[in-house]
Amino acid sequence: MPPRFAYWTILAGGLPTAFRAALREELLPTFRRIQEKHPDAEMKYFARGRLWASPEEARQAAELRRAAGPDRAGRGRDWRPGGAHRDPRQPFKDAKQAGNRKRREERFERRERRSATGASEPRPKVGPPGAARHPPARPPYRSGRPAAPREKPHGAPLAKAGGRPARPARPLPAGPRPARPRPPGGAGRHRTPGGRRS
Repeated sequence: MPPRFAYWTILAGGLPTAFRAALREELLPTFRRIQEKHPDAEMKYFARGRLWASPEEARQAAELRRAAGPDRAGRGRDWRPGGAHRDPRQPFKDAKQAGNRKRREERFERRERRSATGASEPRPKVGPPGAARHPPARPPYRSGRPAAPREKPHGAPLAKAGGRPARPARPLPAGPRPARPRPPGGAGRHRTPGGRRS
């Protein structure tokens, strides 16, 4: 069973006991028995890390705290844990917001000027004056080696990129191909249906 964070408990001799219940009526029989041995025993309501005389008292204290305003110890919505209690990224966020605000104002002013004159102004170019909108395409990569010839004379082997001529093709032997001997150990034998070699 998950622990309760608001419950009734019995204190005996100024110390809390292990007796807890959600309703006060459930603890009354136990409380009366404890009072026979400990006349100073008392029943308290535990909530928000403190002992209260009743749930109504705990509720009133919470409402007063809520009405007081910001969180504990004057924490506002910008409070952060740590030494200075400020967000370290806040200067960057502020700079970004200022830049966005400035761009919006410039865009608004351009639009106002355009509507006042009735003519459209050219949009400002990005980059140095006279620069093309798109950079020229890069030339293809070339190595220091001479390129291989695209065409070869009939019958001559094609030269390699290094400038060395390719090896001439070996002539094929005439006639049928000679049969190769099979490796020893019966690698080429047939198997019978029973799985034994013949």
